[in-house]
Amino acid sequence: MKKHFWLFLVFLFFTSTVHAWSLFSSKEEHYPGMGGDFTLQSATGEISLKDFRGKIVLIYFGYTSCPDVCPTSLGALSAALKKLDKQEMAQIQPLFISVDPERDDVKKLQEYSHYFHPKMIGATGSLEYLQALAKRYGAYFRKAPVENSSLGYAIDHSSTIYVVGRDGKLVDMIQHGGSAKRILEHIRKALKE
Repeated sequence: MKKHFWLFLVFLFFTSTVHAWSLFSSKEEHYPGMGGDFTLQSATGEISLKDFRGKIVLIYFGYTSCPDVCPTSLGALSAALKKLDKQEMAQIQPLFISVDPERDDVKKLQEYSHYFHPKMIGATGSLEYLQALAKRYGAYFRKAPVENSSLGYAIDHSSTIYVVGRDGKLVDMIQHGGSAKRILEHIRKALKE
C-alpha cells in the first residue's frame, strides 16, 4: 500500500512539474502547420502577410460575385470592426482574398473591400497560388458551373475568418454564422495575446 502511495506522489509531482513548465515555456502554436506567409497583388501593389507584423490580421477568402455567404460574413466582420475604438483599430488589418482571379481584378477588389471597411485590403493571385494558400489555411474553394446565368459559374467556398497574430501565426478561426458580437470577442481576445 505504501508503495502505491509513493508512486502516486511521484506521479503527482511529475505531472505538476510538466504543467508548470508548460506555463512558463515558450508559447505553443494554436494551429501547428497551418497558415503562413504569402504575397498577393492589391490595388496599391504587392502585399505580404509579413508587411503587417505587429498587427492582428483578419483574413477572409471569398469573391466579389458571391451572392450571399461573403456579404453576410463580411457584413458581420464590418459591424464588429466598427465597434473597435481607434487604438484597437490601429492594431488590426482586415484582408479580403479573392479566390476568383478570373473576374476579380485589383481595382474591383479595392472597391468591394472598401464597401465593408475603408481599411480592408482586397488582394488576389494566380489560381494555382490561391489553391496552395487556401490549403495551408484550411480553406476550400472550387469553381461550380451555373446554368442559365450571366455569371457562367459560381465559387463554392468555405466561410471562415482567419485570425493571424502579431507574429504572423494563425491564432484563431471564426466560423461562418458568427454574429458581430462573437467576432468582436474573438478580435479582442487576439488583441490581448
